[in-house]
Parts: sequence; structure tokens; C-alpha cells
Amino acid sequence: MATNTKLPMGIENFEEIRTDGYYYVDKTELISTLLKNPGKVNLFTRPRRFGKTLNMSMLKYFFEIGTNSILFDGLEISNEKELCHKYMGKFPVISITLKEATGENFTDAKAMFRNLIGKETMRFQFLMQSEHLTEIEQKRYEALINIDKTGSFTMSDELLKDSLQLLSRLLQKHYGLNVIILIDEYDVPLDKAYQSGYYDSMAELIKVLFGNAFKTNDSLKLAVLTGCLRISKESIFTGLNNFNVYTVKDVRYKEYFGFTDAEVRQILEYYGFTDQYDAIKEWYDGYLFGNLGIYCPWDVINYCGDLRDASVTKPQNYWVNTSSNSIIRKFIEHADKTTKDEIEILINGGSIKKKIHQELTYRDLDSKIDNLWSVLYTTGYLTQSDSDADSMTSLVIPNREIRWIFEEQIQEWFETESRKDSQKLERFCRAFEENDTATIEKEFTSYLRKTISIRDTNVKKEMKENFYHGILLGLFAGMSDWKVKSNAESGEGYRDISVEAEDKEIGIIIEVKYAENAAFDVGCSEALKQINNRNYEEALIDDGMTVIRKYGIACYKKRCRVISG
Repeated sequence: MATNTKLPMGIENFEEIRTDGYYYVDKTELISTLLKNPGKVNLFTRPRRFGKTLNMSMLKYFFEIGTNSILFDGLEISNEKELCHKYMGKFPVISITLKEATGENFTDAKAMFRNLIGKETMRFQFLMQSEHLTEIEQKRYEALINIDKTGSFTMSDELLKDSLQLLSRLLQKHYGLNVIILIDEYDVPLDKAYQSGYYDSMAELIKVLFGNAFKTNDSLKLAVLTGCLRISKESIFTGLNNFNVYTVKDVRYKEYFGFTDAEVRQILEYYGFTDQYDAIKEWYDGYLFGNLGIYCPWDVINYCGDLRDASVTKPQNYWVNTSSNSIIRKFIEHADKTTKDEIEILINGGSIKKKIHQELTYRDLDSKIDNLWSVLYTTGYLTQSDSDADSMTSLVIPNREIRWIFEEQIQEWFETESRKDSQKLERFCRAFEENDTATIEKEFTSYLRKTISIRDTNVKKEMKENFYHGILLGLFAGMSDWKVKSNAESGEGYRDISVEAEDKEIGIIIEVKYAENAAFDVGCSEALKQINNRNYEEALIDDGMTVIRKYGIACYKKRCRVISG
């Protein structure tokens, strides 16, 4: 390797990155852009893992009184001498993340709010002795940080709602300077509240908390918030006049969240991974913010880190592990026939046009399918393929990683759906034991018509075969008296699927082929030839199976052919 500089895998603290020898992709121009385009309250919405938290940490270390200016040496912002002289280290800063402000009920969620705001407030304990505050003001500060015997903060509900405004007012009076407030992941508590059934209570709490902090707060200099969704202004931002929202559609700030192509090339060159450029582009690029192509930084950093450790040799699914991806499952479950056809178009590399609703309340999210399209777009599961020519947005799946997430969720949904008709499923599976190719072909075709198929000409034949292979495995999963193996070694190769019906001593071997240009007979013949030439039955015979069934299955779009041999 050309360098010992560490990759910041999972590191979201700007100071730690700058002082502990981590590679840093310079996003400090965000600071000057923010200051040159004044807005009292600024909300940035981006998908998860696109650098929002790190940028908020950067803003904190730039503005906060007592900051170490060395952190910014050599970065773009350091070239703006006048701006740095005027703003760097010149303001009290309140910085909280609401990522953990959740709970199974509203009481628990409020306790988390008290904890997060209380811990931030404790950073300013000098206020208890500040000569600039009255005794009453000092006591009000103490009320913010008071804890009980369990270590829990005890501020009342009313004090909690006023906490950010009160703290900023006390800091402003102590320093004689207005305060900067940074709130990361502002929408996470609303998401959890919606899922757990206390959305109205949480929305009211945040509405009052934010209203006090941002609308009626003369001590506020500047506020920045981040989140995934742009929640309706009428829902929690009522009455905020100087309120700017910057989404993935906006050109301004387009380059500050996520990595540009040039930044990715620099990283790869720095670490000697330029040969991985095409793979990284295929897997992690594809997002369009404003009019600029963007890579997911979480994926790029983690993949480069794993390459450096030699723990992987090809791209992995990193983003998928940062959330449940339940929104896709919900989307598929809500989909009618038309929507499933549209999903199929997306899966197969096409685009569809939809009207994107930028402002939603959580109550709106799954009230109709059009809103779910908007949520998939704003959360990064879909992106725009080009700038809007009209009121409609052309949507595409951004890259191979997100496509994989769709495919996994589709397969899980299909398995659940197929088990609802247990008699049909039993009939289909028993047909393999009975060498009933007509029933296998009829029922498998019926299942294929109900699912969402892959036929993209840009997808390798192997990936298409894996899709059909996966459908069969999902259908077989309900057979409790079968021992099912996938890609198991046998004879001189790896058979697609093998089944042992031990009670009946029947062994089943299945090889699946994708029938290019609907050449079903050719595909079936190739499959059976592979089974016979590679002696796949040996392992089944060794396990005591006395009857061996061999099936070549050829699939094309939503049709199939089955031949036994």
C-alpha cells in the first residue's frame, strides 16, 4: 500500500478523523456555502449513511468557541481567510443527535429526549457560576441537568419543551453572542413514534420544542438540521419564516453529502485500488443529487477498508445492514398489478415517471402507493435518472447494491405469499417426487406469473438463473419432510438444488437454466446434460436414496419448461 492513512470506517467525529490519521474527503466548502446563502434555519435531507452526521460534527468544530483551528489546516475552508477570521471558533454551539431519541412508548421516548438534551447541557456547567447570569437563571440551568438516584434527568415536560431555547438564551447571555443549534437525525423520533403508535404525541413535542428553539428565539444565530425525510412544514415547523430546505432535488449543496466521481477516483488512487473503479461504480454510484452523480460514501469507505484488510475481493452489501429495509417490503405488499409491473421495469434496469411529493407527514406515508414512491426516492432506494422535464420525475434503481435489496425483499414477500395456499404448494412439491413434469411446469409457471421477474439484458445469465433458483428454494422451504440443499458439492461439480425425501428414499436433482430467446428445449437439455455429465446423483445414492429424479428446468421471463431425465 502507498500509505498508512486509516480509512474512517464508521467514524463520524470530525475531530477524531482529523487528529487520529484518518483519510478525509474535504467537505468544508459546505461551511462557506452555508454562510454565503443566509437562512436562519436550514434543513438538509439525504438518505442514511451519506455523511450527514460527519458534516454536522464538522460544523460544530468550526463554529464552537475554543475550537482547535488546526483541525481545518490544509482544507478548502482555510483558504477563505476573512470568513475563517469572522466565524471560526466565534459562537456557542448546541449540538445534539436525535438518533437515539426513541422508545416503545411516549414515556420512554421523552426520557431519551431528556437524556440527550441533558447530556449536551452538562457540557456548559460553567453557567452555574457565570457572573453574567442571575441566581434565578443559574437555578434554571441546574434544573436542566438535575438527575435522580438512577442517573435519569428529571426536567419536567414543560421544561423539556423549552430546553433548547432556555439553554441558548443562557449561553447568549454568558457570552454576549448568539447561538448556533445543530440537530442531527431530526426525523428519527417521528419514524419510531409512527411505528409504535404514539406519533401525534411525539409530533406535538417536537413541534413545540422546535418552535421555541427556532421561531421565538432571539438568541439564535443559525440552525442546521438533518434527516432523511422532509416532514410537512405544517406538521412540526409551523410559523417558521426564514426556513430553508435542501433535498436531493436541489442543485445547491449537491456535492457536500456523498462522494463525487472525482473524490472516489482520488481515494482509489491514494490506496492503490484503481482497478476496482468499475466495480465500485456499478455497486455504489448512481445517485443523482441536483444534477450531480453521487456515490454512497458509507459503501465506498467500507469496501476500500475491507480491500485493504484483504477480507473481501469483490463488492459487498454494506448499506443494507444499516436499516431494516422494511419500507420496500411494505411497498411490495401494497402494490397492485400495475405497481408490480412498474417494479419489474425498475428491477430490469428501466425507469418510470412519478410525481414526487416532497413534503409528507408520517401519517401520509403508506396511505396510498404514490406516497410510498416518494419515500423510496427520498430515502435512497430510488433516484432520479435525469433532471425533471416537467412535474414528473424519472425514477430508477441507483445501483447493483440497491437492486439486490429489492430482489431480497421480493423473494421474502413471494415466499410468504406462496405459503398462503398450502394445498397448491403441497401439490407442486409432491409432483417432483412423482415425476409429474406437467404439474411442475403448470404450477411453477403460475408462481412465476405472480412474482416480479428479472429479464434485464444487462444482467448476466448467472444472475437470472439465481433468481429462479431462489424462487424454487423459497417454495421448497415449506416442506418439513424434505432435506433441501442448494449449490452443494456432488460428483464433479455443484448441483443447483438437491432434495432428499428420506422417508420415501427419493432423491431429487434440479438444474435451472435461463432460456435465452425462449429456447426452452435447449435450456432443459443443457441442464440435464450437466446433471448426467457431472454425476450429481452420487451424493444422493451415498445417502441411501434408491430413486433418483433428475429435472432440467429452463425459464424465460414468466414461463418455464420442465424435462425429466
